[in-house]
Amino acid sequence: MKIKKGDVVRLHYTGKIKETGEIFDTTFEEIAKDAGIYSEKGIYGPVPIAVGAGHVIKGLDEQLEGLEVGKKYEILIPPEKGFGRRDPKLIKTFTLGQFRRQGLYPFPGMDVEVTTESGKKLKGRVLSVSSGRVRVDFNHPFAGKTLLYEVEILEKIDDPIEKVKGLIELRLPRIDLSKVTIEVGEKDVKVVFKDPEIDKNTLILGEILLESDLKFIGYEEVEFEPSVEELLKPPEEKVETEETQGDKEKAETEETGETEKPGEEQEESDEKSTKSTKKSKTVRKRAASTKREATKKMAEESLENESA
Repeated sequence: MKIKKGDVVRLHYTGKIKETGEIFDTTFEEIAKDAGIYSEKGIYGPVPIAVGAGHVIKGLDEQLEGLEVGKKYEILIPPEKGFGRRDPKLIKTFTLGQFRRQGLYPFPGMDVEVTTESGKKLKGRVLSVSSGRVRVDFNHPFAGKTLLYEVEILEKIDDPIEKVKGLIELRLPRIDLSKVTIEVGEKDVKVVFKDPEIDKNTLILGEILLESDLKFIGYEEVEFEPSVEELLKPPEEKVETEETQGDKEKAETEETGETEKPGEEQEESDEKSTKSTKKSKTVRKRAASTKREATKKMAEESLENESA
């Protein structure tokens, strides 16, 4: 069974630097421990991905197409489709004082993070410290390297529900799938998250990424419950309805001893109340929209990092 773009598969892989044999990524826990790259926060085991969606490095993603389930492969990836070619322009020189003022004492091989004038944070490695000058390389540590991936595709997932579960597992690996309800149609899907313990910010980012994944595999309408808009609402926010505002006005009237405004005065008061409520709702909608755009940008940057 050959794999094609858009298929959801589950696979094992180990990524190495071809020139040195150094292992930099793997789905096997024991291999990660032996290579000294094990992370207690990491998730190990076969990983579900959608082929062509950018869930793995570009060169590997492209070469998964045409492979067969159950077979093992060795795949070579050139630098331009791995971590990129080395760019001399990304080697920068700073004064030693710039580091000392931040309480840093640089030495060759030290990992540093520098904030640019635009506010972007760049991670680099110190190449040399000499004559009051510090040279920092902001290229990826594996830039210019040819990669070797050992890959085995364990299964191709065909069941629609299981496909969605696999992508949820990819984006929200620590979620309890027994507390997730999935409904799929021919071109639509609804996912209901019922776990009250899940972190709100994690769920927001997960839903944004999942929406992109589910549309990639063919769903045109994607619905989540709770939705991103609902999750973005501040917990203390209370929508002031005309009824609650009316109760407030009644309380104020009783406190001051004034009677209800008759005729035109009452109509004018009702009109102001309605306008105020509409304005409040508009402001809230704009705020939620702005925050959603910011979250989308963060999700896009996350996707870029995954496919870099």
